[in-house]
Amino acid sequence: MIYWVMALKRSISETNAVTTVSRKPFPPWLRRTWPRPDAVDRVRDVLADLSLNTVCRSAQCPNQGECWSRGTATFMILGKVCSRNCAFCGVDTGIPSPPDPEEPIRIAEAVRQLGLRHSVITSVTRDDLPDGGAACFAGVIRAVRDICPTVSIEVLTPDFGGDKSAVETVAAAMPDVFGHNVETVSRLHHRLRDPRASYARSLAVLRLARALLPEKGFLKSGLMVGCGETEAEVLSTLADLRAVGCDAVTIGQYLKPRGGRAEIQEFIPPEQFARYENKARDMGFSFAMAGPLVRSSYQADTLIHGGASCRRIRTEDNISMRHGNLA
Repeated sequence: MIYWVMALKRSISETNAVTTVSRKPFPPWLRRTWPRPDAVDRVRDVLADLSLNTVCRSAQCPNQGECWSRGTATFMILGKVCSRNCAFCGVDTGIPSPPDPEEPIRIAEAVRQLGLRHSVITSVTRDDLPDGGAACFAGVIRAVRDICPTVSIEVLTPDFGGDKSAVETVAAAMPDVFGHNVETVSRLHHRLRDPRASYARSLAVLRLARALLPEKGFLKSGLMVGCGETEAEVLSTLADLRAVGCDAVTIGQYLKPRGGRAEIQEFIPPEQFARYENKARDMGFSFAMAGPLVRSSYQADTLIHGGASCRRIRTEDNISMRHGNLA
């Protein structure tokens, strides 16, 4: 615990040194209207009644209103406090509370009450837990399947500190979609992410998950743009994701949240997002969604229910199934 707290303090100190530029006014394509309040209120009330968290609010997602009006939400498990301190993120950082053993059942009940056909489960990073929270992910998958067997399930996991057994635990519960975000291009990882994360480790998590998932399972990742990356770096990242077996990818504009320290370096125009999406499809991604307001779980149900024809690849790397740590 002492080591973990010291690591958190180092993280805060180092990521506070992020180089930023002055705030930029939002371009017209980033402006949107708020949808019908009655639909939004229904989702909000169900989540409040069941004492559940969503990444929609905690990460200040710009699509919250649209998704909630469609009766969808991305549940955030394991609390609202993250053990890491990434410069791009608006989720609170600190020492998290112990996991709630009843949370999986409450999430399954929310899925039932909201009538979802596709549920997305994500979490804060929990370096304080021996398995990084993997058992909780598996518990939620099982609970949703028990109560709502026809609902498809997508997980968006942290890197679990590179623990292979944690990745195995989640994959063994057989989510329909296993997601882990690489977040940004390799060059900017040290600037935007907590020092305990790495580009190589994220790719290793995805590679292992691909090897463990059944053939019908989808592997998904996502990244932000507008952080100072080049087009060549984005295309290189897409190639890296495809090489480890990713079927699906999302690309969205970085928008600085409250509590975030990294400033927006550039507003990427819609035409460039269209170019990225077309390039991703040309590389063989069966599902590619790129746009200024696209986020990891934006219209996530279309991956399963939208008729995507998947052209999967299997990495030929030999992946050890022994317990241990990834790169």
